[in-house]
Amino acid sequence: MLGLSSTPVLPTWLRATPTSTPGAITNTIPSVSPNPVAQKHRNLFNGDTCIYFYNPEYSQPEDFTLKRVINPRTGKLNNTPTLVGGPFSVKSIHWYVDLLADSGIDTFIINANASRAWYPSKTMPSLLDGYKRGDRDFFRAHATSQGFKDQEAMEAYLDWLVSFMNLYQDLLDAGVDWLAETPKACRRRKISPWVSIRMNDMHGARNFEGSFFNTPLLTQKEMRLKNNWYGYYNSPTRQGLNYERQEVRDFMFAQIREVVEDYDFEGLELDWWRLPLCCEPNASPQTVAMMTDWFRQIRALTERQARKTGRPFPLGMRIPGRLEILKEIGLDVVTLCQEGTLDFIAPSGFWCTTWDMPYDTLRKQVGDRVAIYGVIEDAPNTLATTDRARDYTQAMRYLSASPELMRANAAGKLAMGADGIEWYNFACTDQPRLPGQKADYSVIKDIHQLDSLRGRPKHYSFGIGGQLNNYLPYELPAQLPAILYNNAHHAFKLAMCAEPIQAGMELVVQIIVKADDDVTFLPVSVNSSWPNTKRECVESLLFPCGPLTHFTKDHVGHIFRFPVSLVRDGWNEVLVENAGKNPVTVVCIELAIRPKTD
Repeated sequence: MLGLSSTPVLPTWLRATPTSTPGAITNTIPSVSPNPVAQKHRNLFNGDTCIYFYNPEYSQPEDFTLKRVINPRTGKLNNTPTLVGGPFSVKSIHWYVDLLADSGIDTFIINANASRAWYPSKTMPSLLDGYKRGDRDFFRAHATSQGFKDQEAMEAYLDWLVSFMNLYQDLLDAGVDWLAETPKACRRRKISPWVSIRMNDMHGARNFEGSFFNTPLLTQKEMRLKNNWYGYYNSPTRQGLNYERQEVRDFMFAQIREVVEDYDFEGLELDWWRLPLCCEPNASPQTVAMMTDWFRQIRALTERQARKTGRPFPLGMRIPGRLEILKEIGLDVVTLCQEGTLDFIAPSGFWCTTWDMPYDTLRKQVGDRVAIYGVIEDAPNTLATTDRARDYTQAMRYLSASPELMRANAAGKLAMGADGIEWYNFACTDQPRLPGQKADYSVIKDIHQLDSLRGRPKHYSFGIGGQLNNYLPYELPAQLPAILYNNAHHAFKLAMCAEPIQAGMELVVQIIVKADDDVTFLPVSVNSSWPNTKRECVESLLFPCGPLTHFTKDHVGHIFRFPVSLVRDGWNEVLVENAGKNPVTVVCIELAIRPKTD
């Protein structure tokens, strides 16, 4: 590795350049905007390594279709429709980028790796190294670790996995590098192409030695973390690569250098939410300093590329919002931002989106020069809901199937000072191919502009703790569920945007409780209004989310109506009282901005 000075240097592309001498470098910091990245990059879309491959029936309808077919392995008709046709081609990549461009995305962040590279890397092991089309045994060790209850379920999973990975093999056989094709498609549509590197992806953690997901380095126990888990947390997913090891840093730097120098990207995101595993907890000052120097080396790499291409090359991180605890594992985000090593951060939740990210506090920590993006994840929370028409229940909703959830989540983030929006896991809505459930890309357009959201229907919610897809201790502490005993009250806060009075909207607050709770008096107040005791008990959501319309039998909702004038830009308070005799469990709180009814 290069030995670099620990003295921070502001990136050259953030320094003023005299108009009379193109490309000249001065030491004057521009005063045009404290967030130069956010001037150009406001509506960002983060796509994982499978983003093009989830639904070929959309991107190549002339080549692929879904239908029930005879399974050649069992000789029986498959229970669910199967993707048939092909081959998968480069036109799917351009179709998807066209969809993003038409939806108003200005920056496409494509993820290049899990533990291995998912593209045909020349530097590090790639996902399908050694695979031959149709070789089920190539994936078997991974499949056996997934916890299937019977052999037939595992074999069905292998059927799907072979079919899915053959799409990648189609491109390899055609000599197409899908990662290299991404910036080509972006430049054709004038979208900025960025690349995202997952810093500790653990999709193969249940079988370190056998899963095709894992890089050989991860199979070596001495290269993995030992003290990052406690209690009943799943220990394998917390035994990621240990960045205190020089071999780990060299390995990851080599891949980062490849995607920066050998591909035509113009921005780099280091994804520490896949997963927040870096160094052993309680990292020493020396370890933190070592990691900070390593990130400066990455900054030097992106700076060289910026000078080579004549284009800015922003560097940032997608991270949990708890910056102090990140420093405990070696990630000193505050220093990296304040010294100019990082240009942006994207604080988020692991899988569920956040409704109460403290962007105001984060801004004070990282300074004005850094762009802070509000990340919209594809699950509003872990409240199970039901499609009554099909007698189907989902453990969580998919946010991108609901225009109202999307608008509300973006509005709260922007009202709190986020510089723009970054979409994450958006396409997961379409992946399971559920009837009536489809991601709504049309809502993305102009959603980074707060004023375009005012006066439009919105569906706010809260995060829920103690459920799946909460990765502790890095998640924001959840406000719900909460038990209210007799004569108790509790204040909950979330971010919202103010609404124009003339739009004819009202605020509806829905308190979701356990169905068997004895609710008698449950007054609700918004932003210190006089408590409202008039309620209506319902079983339905405030807005449908795709085909999901109702709570499960375990929950009911109590709705309260308020004037929309109570809603403020930024933090809002919902105060719930229990004026009855028996305890009440507040499972979730949801709020609607919708047309006023009599």
